[in-house]
Amino acid sequence: MIQLIRGFKDILPGEVELWQYIEKTARSLFEDFGFKEIRIPIMERTELFARSIGEDTDIVEKEMYTFPDRKGSLITLRPEATASVCRSYIQHKLYSKDPVQKYFTIGPMFRRERPQKGRYRQFYQINAEIFGVDSPLVDVELIFLMVTLFSRLSVSDVETHINSLGCPECRPTFKAVLSDFLTSSTGTLCSDCIRRKDRNPLRVLDCKVPACREAMAHAPSILDYLCPACSQHFETVKTALDAMNVPFTIDKRLVRGLDYYTRTTFEIQTGSLGAQSAVAGGGRYDGLVKALGGPDTPATGFAIGFDRLAEITGLNCNDFIKTPDIYLAALGEKSLSLAFEWRSALCLEGIKTEMDFGDKSLKSQMKRADRLGAKHVLIVGDNEIKQGSVILRNMTTKEQVLIPIERVVENIKANLGASPQLE
Repeated sequence: MIQLIRGFKDILPGEVELWQYIEKTARSLFEDFGFKEIRIPIMERTELFARSIGEDTDIVEKEMYTFPDRKGSLITLRPEATASVCRSYIQHKLYSKDPVQKYFTIGPMFRRERPQKGRYRQFYQINAEIFGVDSPLVDVELIFLMVTLFSRLSVSDVETHINSLGCPECRPTFKAVLSDFLTSSTGTLCSDCIRRKDRNPLRVLDCKVPACREAMAHAPSILDYLCPACSQHFETVKTALDAMNVPFTIDKRLVRGLDYYTRTTFEIQTGSLGAQSAVAGGGRYDGLVKALGGPDTPATGFAIGFDRLAEITGLNCNDFIKTPDIYLAALGEKSLSLAFEWRSALCLEGIKTEMDFGDKSLKSQMKRADRLGAKHVLIVGDNEIKQGSVILRNMTTKEQVLIPIERVVENIKANLGASPQLE
């Protein structure tokens, strides 16, 4: 038997309906705030992610699915969406009509990580990006959107963490101070952090190895080294979050795992997923569009881990499973032929209808209707055809009514429309 590749999963009926509801809720919220959907390919040139994410990150060094195509060019299954959205923004000159653009996208990403609770090698994200606005208020808008979405999905046990990563003006000073601190802590760092401490010391703050996290507990904070412009930007973020009644925690170790972030960075963390505490995160990436060959454009965005979100939502999968409005129980060849015609007509009218295509007994068909959760059963056999009427049974109240065969679809619709069982 061929089984799933490790780290991949099937999203089965039952769970799919919950996912569809999450998508519908997210789309509605984004559209209300002026976002438009963009759909990006799942494969890009490897260079795009190496230049945007950063060559010293775990994603580029260890986790990307990269392979040569037939002409030898390196291509990569997308490990995240922001770089691809930026590439599209630049390639199609989406800024020419209006530099301010707001996009969202929902789809699969790929990273070869160690599978664990809430983490898969094919995982799904909900992404939102805002281009062309340097105001810290759009950072707050994105945080507010995430918090609102989580609230609408009945997600509890989450906290908003924020930090600032400064800018090219003030970050070098902090990097030098942090590098000195790391040099004195070399004996407690993992091999990856020892290698990175000189090339990209901020990556050490993001390390998940317990010994490294303990060593970083007393590391200097970048908030003490912000330039006046970055400091004012961060103050505005905090003030606006307070005004929007969004509780937050300032987390000096929060740097995220991607090199393109500047100034505001944020995460939504939960205690429901064990070590994988982050369920969403993002921040500002003002230099990324220019670094990828586009105009100098401020930008900010976030990504929500769809798989993790589905696991912690307070919603119940069973509440979203669609059951038949009616089950057609046909007895005999002639009845089966009529029921098949009626079923197609009912489905076209938006009435979810099921039937059995075999020569099953009424008892067997009633049992299947009950297993499927059908709200009504329409019973048709030779006697019903002779009498010119069929039996409609309410599976909840057990009440039965006779429905004339002439104009049967309209008659069924009329009866179901009067029933509280019909959605």
